[in-house]
Amino acid sequence: MTEPTGPLKGLKVFDLTRVLAGPTCVQMLADLGADVLKIERPGAGDDTRGFAPPYMAGTKESAYFVGVNRNKRSLTLDIAKPEGQAIALKLIAQSDILAENFKVGALANYGLGYAQLKPRFPRLIYCSITGFGQTGPYAARPGYDALVQAMGGVMSLTGEPDGLPQKVGVPVADLFAGLYGCIGVLAALRHRDATGQGQQIDIGMLDTHVAWLANQGMNYLATGENPPRLGNQHPNIVPYQVFATSDGHIVLSIGNDPTFERFCKEFDLAHLLADARFATNAARVQNRQLVTDTLTPVMKRQATGWWIERLEALKVGCGPINKLSEVFADPHVQARGVVVHMAHAATAAGVKVIANPVRLSETPVDYRLPPPTLGQHTEEILGERLGLGAAAVADLRAKGVV
Repeated sequence: MTEPTGPLKGLKVFDLTRVLAGPTCVQMLADLGADVLKIERPGAGDDTRGFAPPYMAGTKESAYFVGVNRNKRSLTLDIAKPEGQAIALKLIAQSDILAENFKVGALANYGLGYAQLKPRFPRLIYCSITGFGQTGPYAARPGYDALVQAMGGVMSLTGEPDGLPQKVGVPVADLFAGLYGCIGVLAALRHRDATGQGQQIDIGMLDTHVAWLANQGMNYLATGENPPRLGNQHPNIVPYQVFATSDGHIVLSIGNDPTFERFCKEFDLAHLLADARFATNAARVQNRQLVTDTLTPVMKRQATGWWIERLEALKVGCGPINKLSEVFADPHVQARGVVVHMAHAATAAGVKVIANPVRLSETPVDYRLPPPTLGQHTEEILGERLGLGAAAVADLRAKGVV
């Protein structure tokens, strides 16, 4: 195995996560140098292996799976079998972190619940990511991204005022839960370094979803009123929204009064500054529709490129609404190296993955292991960690344990 170089080098993770929230958490740890054993069901593996098409070119590996499973080694193991549980316990004994996103209480059926492991492995950090957390009336319910987006309120805030509530176009409930889980693990590691004590991290997708309601959640707490859906407009800043141009659309983001003043003076709208309804952001928020109706014909006079060139020169926030083809072709995105090419066991051509966005000056992320094929490292791991030879592994495989 290629040696990791990141700041978590030397840490070992026993990874019982699948789909997206858990794997997102663990991939961040792996990218930062942790040695991750991804435990998968023999013959089936992580559910996302079947979330296709699309597949990565030249493979039968789903794009979904490849996106959140690099820098991990795949070990097939049936933890429902006593021999599988025995192997799991031996590997957990060597691990710093156990990450899982089973339903609440499910791992206790296999002797792998936190209460069962804590006395035996007091230094173990045990990260549990579920839909609704380990406690509360919904704890036993399964969690799904769209369900949590609905229950967590963001769908009530997203979409056009006269349209249907909308979910966000990517699974943000899963992703935020994974990232909050990673933050919890890093905090728990810091505590263990100081005290020698492990702990359980309880991440509920609904909790994390409510946490990132941010200004809109606070707007509700301040007023007791449900914020309305505003389409592409900002609840607290105007103008900060999408406008049509002569050949497409643009996002105009005017974040404060001095910027609005520069905008008005540059584009023959100085007369608006003398109008109390436009003079301050608070007034513009109160007169949102008037501001929108006033600026809409102005923005339609010129093409998107014309506006971006002039607004950028004026230091007024703006940007085109890019399709993904335009995102990945963008010169800045390319200059930042947001796509990484990795070798892959299933294709000589390798695969492209989206880079980790955390840029560390002294201990940068490395891309040492491509997303694994199912069970790719089973023999390697059992030999390296448990000293099992080829015959012993073949026997386990014949029994359906690995």
